[in-house]
Amino acid sequence: MLGCSNDDAFIPEIEEQEKPIEEPVDENFYYPTPDDVSSYLVDQSATPETIALFYNLKINSQKGFIVGQQDAFSSFYQNEGGESDMKKLTGSDPGILGSDFIFITDDQNNGQASNWFYQQELNVTQDAISAYNKGMVNAFTWHFREPYEGKSFYTSDMSDFQKNNAFKSILPDGENHEYYKEKLQKIAQVANNLKGEDGELIPFIFRPFHEFDGDFFWWGAAYSTPQEFKRVWQFTVTYLRDELNVHNILYAYAPDNSYTTQEAYLERYPGDEYVDILAMDNYYDLSNQQGSGVDLANSKLKVVSDLALEKVKIAGLSETGYFVDSNENTYISPVFYSSYLYDVLTANEVEVGFMMFWLNSGSTYTVPVPGTAGADDFINFDEQERTLLLQEINNMYTISK
Repeated sequence: MLGCSNDDAFIPEIEEQEKPIEEPVDENFYYPTPDDVSSYLVDQSATPETIALFYNLKINSQKGFIVGQQDAFSSFYQNEGGESDMKKLTGSDPGILGSDFIFITDDQNNGQASNWFYQQELNVTQDAISAYNKGMVNAFTWHFREPYEGKSFYTSDMSDFQKNNAFKSILPDGENHEYYKEKLQKIAQVANNLKGEDGELIPFIFRPFHEFDGDFFWWGAAYSTPQEFKRVWQFTVTYLRDELNVHNILYAYAPDNSYTTQEAYLERYPGDEYVDILAMDNYYDLSNQQGSGVDLANSKLKVVSDLALEKVKIAGLSETGYFVDSNENTYISPVFYSSYLYDVLTANEVEVGFMMFWLNSGSTYTVPVPGTAGADDFINFDEQERTLLLQEINNMYTISK
């Protein structure tokens, strides 16, 4: 956690006034200023709060990373509700709430009060509003069901025809393009009505088509060319921004962990003008809880961090965690969080603005609760210098000049 000791506040008396010692500036990288930050966003008409969120995530990443969790207000270990599991353990909510558009855009969501999917929409949006009112950051992913039958996002549940044609069908000239536009219209409706108690539109990170380098989702690399992927991404941004007038989104590009070079990471990159956040998801490299996997995960995150510095973007570890299951996989290294994961996020001058644990649910957790394996170590992780939970972050929606 960030802070200073009493010694830091002590200034000795000196006979002559001296200039403060300035830390060296790396001339290879540029950090936006309050005056020019808006020019680095995908959306030049972004709301002031969205601009501030980009600025603060970028500037804060020099000192620390904000810790988040998916569905922190709605999904809990052993299904014991109440406060977020992270708050139960540390006394602080996470700094980021992860949510999903999956039920909001479901074909069965008819907008009626009695409809289960619409009820989930209300729950998700209310959680996002509560998070914003607390000072948290909101991040939405999208487990988008394939467009032919609208039943699944996993290719293991699909026919060969669906797998090979679903993504191509939502291209601007594809047979399901109008269907895709309808789903984006639903996202726009939510985005343009998501307001906090201050009356302002709530900014959020949007991470569509995540883990696109695999073959387990229908938007994976096995089912489209890089150019097709870029085209759909570019359409998504321009349609939301320019046609549907959504101006409270930061767009996050996030493959899984298959790459080891900048060239591989950027193979499907749609261009700097369409991406605000460079991220990655990585579970596998941490699954053995050993040094080699930690080093590999750090080197991959270094690729992301370096690119974000070069391109004046925000870097993030958008999904990660080690799954402890009280019924099966009960062991976790006593230093997994405070040493292994912390090193992934900080070693070799890695600079990320945020990281996100996946959700807790039933017998499984990625964030411990009191009395479970890893709980003491997670507290040690929280107490590390660069780790930022909600209680350690300042107002993310205004820019201090």
